[in-house]
Amino acid sequence: MSLNFQNDQEAVDSLASAYKNLKSEIGKIIVGQDEVVRTVLISLFSNGHSLLVGVPGLAKTLLVSTISDVLDLEFKRIQFTPDLMPSDITGSEILDESRSFKFNKGPLFSNIVLADEINRTPPKTQAALLEAMQERSVTVGGVRHLLPKPFFVLATQNPIEQEGTYPLPEAQLDRFMFNIPLDYPSYQEEIQVVKETTRDKSVQLNNILTAEQIIAYQQLIRKIPIADNVLEYAVSLASKTRPQTDMATAEVNNYIAWGAGPRASQYLVLGAKTHAAVQGKYSPDKEDVQAIANYVLRHRIVRNYKAEAEGITEEKIIEGLI
Repeated sequence: MSLNFQNDQEAVDSLASAYKNLKSEIGKIIVGQDEVVRTVLISLFSNGHSLLVGVPGLAKTLLVSTISDVLDLEFKRIQFTPDLMPSDITGSEILDESRSFKFNKGPLFSNIVLADEINRTPPKTQAALLEAMQERSVTVGGVRHLLPKPFFVLATQNPIEQEGTYPLPEAQLDRFMFNIPLDYPSYQEEIQVVKETTRDKSVQLNNILTAEQIIAYQQLIRKIPIADNVLEYAVSLASKTRPQTDMATAEVNNYIAWGAGPRASQYLVLGAKTHAAVQGKYSPDKEDVQAIANYVLRHRIVRNYKAEAEGITEEKIIEGLI
């Protein structure tokens, strides 16, 4: 199904109002975290995946399940542990009564998959998930199985307990469109959270969008025009992160060991288009690129020892580039 609108402008207006409704519906359950909700929804409409990084207890899981509720999508949560095998997430072939092999689908066959504590599982299982993210399919026993559409992975990572973890390699981090940091709530927000969660009250959520509408909006984002100067700005922003190249700044040469690849440029453009559309703008400008730049670039640049010794963060370097 596609959205029935007279023109693309009308479709963008409808996306902006759907986004507003989504945010207010999610706000019934999630207190604060506006920036996180906004960024996750932008990556969903851009057809990208997100990595949520934060200490335990910041409602990462609740946020993801709430989003799947208001979107009327199938949701599966996979708790990543050191003994999790690739077949535990992709599914496996089993012998049925007629002695023939039948594919038993794993939890990956869902619209929204929450990969909880992705850095707790060994590289082999991480790789199975990342193939699915990139190819939107899994291969079992030489047969390729397509995943449902839309397919959206939200992975969480706990930055403080490093014992027994397998950090994601840079090439695998690159599969995530956004790396979204979660912070502690403010004092007032925490009071509200505790009030809401310690009393007897259940909230009824309404479905705002169907799977078909989300797919149609994802296609709409790709049709949004972008001015050459904005596109060039996005590409130059990614290029500047690459040390010892023509466009690298002195700070980048000094503090970065490895810069962002071309996928960063693609996500900067897609993210800027979506950021503009959810605000009802028909074409992105440089401000839209800047608004999502930190989330796109922070996990794609690798600091050197000098940056770590001097306490120079990825955010500080990106801020300097913007």
